[in-house]
Amino acid sequence: MKILIVENEIYLAQSIASKLSEEGHVCDMTSSAKDALKGVPYDVVLLSTSINIQDINPVIDAYKNAVIILMVSYISNDTVSKPLAAGAKDYIIKPFMIEELIRKIEHYQDYERLKHQNSTYKKYLQHNFESIKLEQSFDNLELPILLSSNLQKYSDAFAFAYAEHHNKPLHFISMATPKALNEISKVPASSVVYITDLHLIKKPDREPLRELIMARDTILASTDKVDDCEFNVIEIQSDKHILEDGDILPIEEYVKYVVLNYQHKFPDTELSKKLGISRKSLWEKRKKYGIVKKK
Repeated sequence: MKILIVENEIYLAQSIASKLSEEGHVCDMTSSAKDALKGVPYDVVLLSTSINIQDINPVIDAYKNAVIILMVSYISNDTVSKPLAAGAKDYIIKPFMIEELIRKIEHYQDYERLKHQNSTYKKYLQHNFESIKLEQSFDNLELPILLSSNLQKYSDAFAFAYAEHHNKPLHFISMATPKALNEISKVPASSVVYITDLHLIKKPDREPLRELIMARDTILASTDKVDDCEFNVIEIQSDKHILEDGDILPIEEYVKYVVLNYQHKFPDTELSKKLGISRKSLWEKRKKYGIVKKK
């Protein structure tokens, strides 16, 4: 990271810069706010409140896109409260251990990275789901529920929209995961659990899964037919069409869709013929996708 150290105690600034450089950071130093206002972008600004207190706000304004950590000798409105309100992120009290300063920098480095990732994922999901129009109201919906859809994408859109509507974290867990039940048990009660690939649940795991579901806000999803479901079932269909406007399914996705949705309607001989593959290839496709054929 590129770090600017604004500190009028030269020895302290040099000591901080030396330690941070050993950690792989690139450091610049200045002893005055005037020299700090040169328009050079930085990831982190270590701002000492020992400089003229009137010069602190211009530095904060100049580096609003950076993580500003105050280095203070004492706590007061002028040294902490007002600079934090102006846009500084955190403070550390002198004298401090350099390890503590590094810990703060790494914390905000991780925070900024995760914030960027979250923004990117959110934009991608909005783009991916923009063609899906959900008519379901989320206000009075009681969980757990089972989403039955001919396209997994529709269930995904529903689950993410529900979590966002209620401002709750969403935990995605596939029953194809070997330790799915263990993962579910660790989800905080304040979160929404989104469980897919329900057709892969093994008989011995059905009751333990049910107990875990009843203790949490859970959304189940399946593109396969689920018999004797004790939960409220919501059907989300794509007008029975595989292709949406502007969409072209990859061959593998098309085969998976056909196997999931029509294996209970056609025998393997006819299903493989319709797909233009052999019965052995059909068996291999099931194994690849983790699809269990119900008898």
